[in-house]
Amino acid sequence: MTTIGFIYPDHAAEDDYPLAEQLLGGMAVDEGDIRLAVEHIYGTDKHAVAELLDLGSEARLADGAALLAKHEPAAVIWACTSGSFVYGWEGARDQADRLAAVAGVPASSTSFAFVHAARALDVKRVAVAASYPDDIARLFADFLEAGGLEVVSMTSADIVTAAEVGAMSPEAVLELAVSHDHPDADAVLVPDTAMRTLAEINAVEAALGKPVLTANQVTVWEGLRLTGRHRLVRSLGALFRPLRGSA
Repeated sequence: MTTIGFIYPDHAAEDDYPLAEQLLGGMAVDEGDIRLAVEHIYGTDKHAVAELLDLGSEARLADGAALLAKHEPAAVIWACTSGSFVYGWEGARDQADRLAAVAGVPASSTSFAFVHAARALDVKRVAVAASYPDDIARLFADFLEAGGLEVVSMTSADIVTAAEVGAMSPEAVLELAVSHDHPDADAVLVPDTAMRTLAEINAVEAALGKPVLTANQVTVWEGLRLTGRHRLVRSLGALFRPLRGSA
């Protein structure tokens, strides 16, 4: 069995992870089970720079890594988009490196997962449909551009707290993604791990006619990438289907 550890801030949409584990079960390209272990750290759930810098601090992530140690993960992911990109590209890289050092295994974050997932799908131009306030959403767009993606449009729903995002209905999630597409975008990106999205991905992609990348989706995928355990799961969108040129 391969265990992937996720440090998840507070409580909002963490039930996406047992759902992902269930969907991943029995659909392996390789042999062996995959377990997704989630542990929580706590801070103010406000989408504001000072609060996010505190939430993603070295000390808090070290606490998360310590909680995950009992699960003996093969990789650890900081399952928070805003709590990583708020540091900027280099700061987020340092954050992930420090997390890897304290956890003793490869580590990454949701922000890097978005960039790596876009590259895997050969996505160059993206539309961002963010739940965040505008100033935070713009920091995400800056991060994506630092990673080599072109942000052709960026919209924000101006939702201040993660708790409010976690309370969004499936219909609201679908509307957020579909209504903020752009004709020049290769994919639509929906950040915020506080938003339940896994059950809505296929419906969003069907409505858009293009890939959608969501925070919890790419976070799980990043853990699989770090452990070399790619899986094909039709219900989790284009990212989890056979890659171009594969069988």
